[in-house]
Amino acid sequence: MSARSNTLFACVHAVEFPAQALLRLRPNFSAEPVAVLDGRAPQEFVCAMNSHALRRGIALGMTRLDCEALPGVRLLARSTQTEAAARAVMLEHAAKFSPRIEEASNGTGCAYALDIAGTERLFGPPVRLAERLRNNLAGAGFRVSIAVSVNYDAARMKAFASRGITLIPEGEEAVALAKLPVDALRLAAKELADEDRETFAMWGIRTLGEIAALPVVDLIARMGQKARAWSEAAWGLHPHMFRPLEPEFTLREFLEFDTPVEEVDSLLFIGARMIDCLIARATGRALALASLTVHLKLEGGAAHSLKLRPAVPSADRKFLLKLLQLEIAAHPPQSAVIAVELQADAAQITTVQLGLFVPQTPEPSRLDVTLARLKAIVGEDRVGAIVLEDTHRRGSFRISMFSGQAVEANEEIAKRRAALRCVRPPRQVRVTVRNGQPAAFFDGEYRYEVAAAYGPWHSSGCWWSSETWDTEEWDVLAGRKDGAALACLLVREAGRNEWRLEAVYD
Repeated sequence: MSARSNTLFACVHAVEFPAQALLRLRPNFSAEPVAVLDGRAPQEFVCAMNSHALRRGIALGMTRLDCEALPGVRLLARSTQTEAAARAVMLEHAAKFSPRIEEASNGTGCAYALDIAGTERLFGPPVRLAERLRNNLAGAGFRVSIAVSVNYDAARMKAFASRGITLIPEGEEAVALAKLPVDALRLAAKELADEDRETFAMWGIRTLGEIAALPVVDLIARMGQKARAWSEAAWGLHPHMFRPLEPEFTLREFLEFDTPVEEVDSLLFIGARMIDCLIARATGRALALASLTVHLKLEGGAAHSLKLRPAVPSADRKFLLKLLQLEIAAHPPQSAVIAVELQADAAQITTVQLGLFVPQTPEPSRLDVTLARLKAIVGEDRVGAIVLEDTHRRGSFRISMFSGQAVEANEEIAKRRAALRCVRPPRQVRVTVRNGQPAAFFDGEYRYEVAAAYGPWHSSGCWWSSETWDTEEWDVLAGRKDGAALACLLVREAGRNEWRLEAVYD
């Protein structure tokens, strides 16, 4: 089919998209009749439904009162944010088969047209590509119909009117479109007004095949130049200027609950499905989740946010779900949740090459779970790695998260033998000063005579705040009467004239 033409299009159409967008993250509702209501109460009406609701008697435009008269039908409110997130997911999956994609949606349906010319070497014949595309979207929770044609409008009209996969051979577009109703021209020629439809109805013309059978010159004479586009569309020859999208890769899932959720288990059930979708999208690009941000919309208009940062990027569903469970347990929302949004940052999966003689380190996932449990017990500000702060203040440090990366030892530092061991907490001492330097000190248990003292070394800082300090340090070599020696660091706090033993030299 593509040998005689340089163009080939595959149109993907997801019917009843408001319902599909809500049900893809709620697989437990798939076997129930579900109708989606749009508008504000009391003027709500059905805008979409699944096949179970259709068989139960639900129709488009029915009011909430009419739907409630039918037993067993679950009613959900339409969510434009959920639909926007689902459209991005559908577009992302379609982009795996072609980089040139155009928006082709109409009404409550979601449709994309793919330029698949020249993809035979990658995916095989067009019917094989359509099957793989449909299966890929089905794995993401979408039920779609696909039509393939060398004409853009023919593929679009056929995808909207049929179910499953339709392959239109080149030159047989008019035959494939002959049984479609006149309303299908709205997808190809936007100038089809209501009065034009009434005119065709008065003439007894109800299908595209009947329009194609009309003489073009006579049709234009009666209805104007716009009738040429109708005739070309009915023959499958209407030209189209393809305008491909430039989508941005974002990992985001959103779901709005029909009733507020108070139980954590129910929230984690939905979160597990969202994490599955995010991981599948990331792994499709050979990526993993480097961070996960959870935004919870609470009853009363409040918001609650959580941040998950694994030590290394991960694509392990159970691990990420466990982190989410521990984070929610440590920072529970203060009220019921009415909507949840997950945003993830993707990164490449890192691998660490271990040496033969290097001791095995724990898995980063187990380390993250252990740290999350410790934070829940002792507090977040007391778990992590110690990082020295860029200041002259002695002993100033902060707690940061573990990186999970192996750190190579510095050979120059490893060769050093002397060690300065800090005393935690510093020990208060009474010092005897002669000629401006320490001569003896008493630590509460022993008295030491100073044999040599080096200093003082002055340091001060934060004079502009309440945390100001002004100290002088002395390196002291001292001894007791029993012959024991001690090399230590004595620090004097100038503001309070207090001495303390802060470190001991080994």
